[in-house]
Amino acid sequence: MDVRLLTHTEEVLRTVFTAARTCYSHNPPSSIWNNPSSRESINRLLNKVVGSGHFSVLEHVTFTFAINGISRSATHQLVRHRIASYSQQSQRFVRFREYFPYITPHTVKENARAQEALEKSMDEIQNLYKKLLDLGIPPEDARYVLPNATATNIVVTFNARSLQNFLRLRCCNRAQWEIRSLAEKMLAILQKEIPVLFDHSGAPCETEGRCPEGEMSCGRPKKN
Repeated sequence: MDVRLLTHTEEVLRTVFTAARTCYSHNPPSSIWNNPSSRESINRLLNKVVGSGHFSVLEHVTFTFAINGISRSATHQLVRHRIASYSQQSQRFVRFREYFPYITPHTVKENARAQEALEKSMDEIQNLYKKLLDLGIPPEDARYVLPNATATNIVVTFNARSLQNFLRLRCCNRAQWEIRSLAEKMLAILQKEIPVLFDHSGAPCETEGRCPEGEMSCGRPKKN
């Protein structure tokens, strides 16, 4: 899986600072924007805002990611995060006549018999898919035989508040392995790009020292 940050709101910190400062200032937003504070002042306020959970001001900035080589199974989970925008490779218009790429779980790769069985099944599906196309079945109907493992590409845009929620849920050890891998890659990019907003993002056991999973906890907080 390849994850890249394509673009984000220009002047992320200045935008969030202006929104946050407006809540506590007599000055109009345009005045706050046109008279920028020092980087130290901005970071100090944003650390306070994020630390206090005043996340609504983060909704004013967005981040757009390109995700290549993720399974349809994982994107079905991804699109459950509704406060985001998605543009996904279409199986209706993109044909996989020669070969459809697919994702193999680690547990299958580590089991030779399982790997062999999976590859055999995928070859059979590829042959069936191609046969349907050859019989004149349109791709939008032939795709019904393609599995959840089929790899896809997707562009996704989150606002920063929605990103915080996504990272909190999907960096957790309890999250399914593929979407957790996606979340971890996105978090690493964001912490490098905008550390003041995302340095303390991620699973609650890491950021808050507690686990909200109750009896379903993986036990990680206790190990720490």
